[in-house]
Amino acid sequence: MTDESVRIVPERPTPGTPRPYDFPHVERSRLTNGLTLAVVDLPGRPLVSASLVLRTGAVDEPDGEAGATVLAARAMTEGTASYDAIALIEASERLGASIHAEAGWDAMSVGVDVSAARLEPALELVAEVALEPTFPESEVERLRDERLNDLLQAEADPRRRADEVFAATIYSGGSPYRRPSGGTRETVTGLDAGRLRAAWQRGLDPARSTVVIGGELTGIDVAGIAQRLFGSWGASYGAGSTGSIVAEGAVRERFVRVIHRPGSVQTEIRIGHIGLPRRIADFHSLSVMGAILGGLFNSRLNTKLREEKGYTYGAGAGFDLRRAAGPFAARAAVNTEVTVAAIVDTLAELDRMRDTAVTAAELKAARDYLVGVFPLRFETPGPVVGALAGLAVHDLPDDELIRYRPAIEAVTIESVQTAAQHIRPLESAIVLVGDADAIGDELEAAGFGKVVIERDTGLQAEGRDTGVQDPLAPLDEGPTGPTEGAEEPDATLDTEPAAD
Repeated sequence: MTDESVRIVPERPTPGTPRPYDFPHVERSRLTNGLTLAVVDLPGRPLVSASLVLRTGAVDEPDGEAGATVLAARAMTEGTASYDAIALIEASERLGASIHAEAGWDAMSVGVDVSAARLEPALELVAEVALEPTFPESEVERLRDERLNDLLQAEADPRRRADEVFAATIYSGGSPYRRPSGGTRETVTGLDAGRLRAAWQRGLDPARSTVVIGGELTGIDVAGIAQRLFGSWGASYGAGSTGSIVAEGAVRERFVRVIHRPGSVQTEIRIGHIGLPRRIADFHSLSVMGAILGGLFNSRLNTKLREEKGYTYGAGAGFDLRRAAGPFAARAAVNTEVTVAAIVDTLAELDRMRDTAVTAAELKAARDYLVGVFPLRFETPGPVVGALAGLAVHDLPDDELIRYRPAIEAVTIESVQTAAQHIRPLESAIVLVGDADAIGDELEAAGFGKVVIERDTGLQAEGRDTGVQDPLAPLDEGPTGPTEGAEEPDATLDTEPAAD
């Protein structure tokens, strides 16, 4: 045997042992007016991130003013008592600072990223934007028109249309979660400066708000600066405590709702029901279970629908954890001719998740991934501040992030299967956006449940997905504000609020 005939088979790399990591220490205090201050000193991080988080969001607004909170956040940087939009940009640029305001389902925030040496004047701008916005009518009209144009685009996008219809299907008529956080064409049309101001004022209670600051803070009197800028802030007229959130489901038994788009080459699939709030006892088991089912590239759903069957560029599933029960959904976009087969396989995986224990290899892979990527999420101050903002919004304890890795490592096969019982395939809505003429008879024969077909009368555009990430996007497409991702410990403050 010659050397040339010897074939060397390389070994497949395996995960290493996760490195030790301790979440940074948080100094928490309260100002005289009740405002919470959370400070994280991060030596060697001269770019400081800071955020004022108001615990009011799209879920708190009146039904007829849906979208006002998201639009109000966008408008806050368009004019204040001391600056118009251009002057505010110039003031922040002189400091080398980036000012941003956003809102989502659960909260509204105003934040800044700036060098430590210029933190105090940058926080002055944050206080100006947060406490003294003027909501110029001309700017509000422009933002409202932009939003209306975006809503027209959403009608033409099958993916966004599926997300919108899915939420409206699984939630009762009394729940704000049945609509997009950014509002609908009917509600956005009626928004004006007065309604945006009212949405902003609902959160103006320092006792329900938090300032989070992280970065290289050695030698900076952060508490003194915060007291000077925010200490005299009292609860404003119109501010009110958050009431109970209606998150009732509208699905009692499985059925199929099809939004008919003649000639569509693909079908957008959503299968699910109302899920859970963020504050749950089995959060860590749920996180591991979700990763195994549909959160990782090698998850059960993606392996089955993409790798084994070739139905889709990407499939996933998960719980969108909010202050109240957000949705659970399995998602994929498939070629029209394999729609029913993809539904069959998806339902089979949901049943298997509930009924069959995960393997030791699946458990280890999911735990190692979640534990391993955790430190990578907090290499800069922004994600650290974002994660702490998420804790404030969801009223979670300070040690939530400190104990995350040990809690994930402690998840067992048994606790994963217990968490999987939160999935209810027989009480799920199957929402499809596609060509009902091509799949209707097969759907009826499949026996999934009652089939309801509705013609989509809006604008339409067709095209194949171009990447894995599209089908895995959040239900309310686009970033949803300061607590986007707060169900996971990598919550960051996104720079744009929800778009639909």
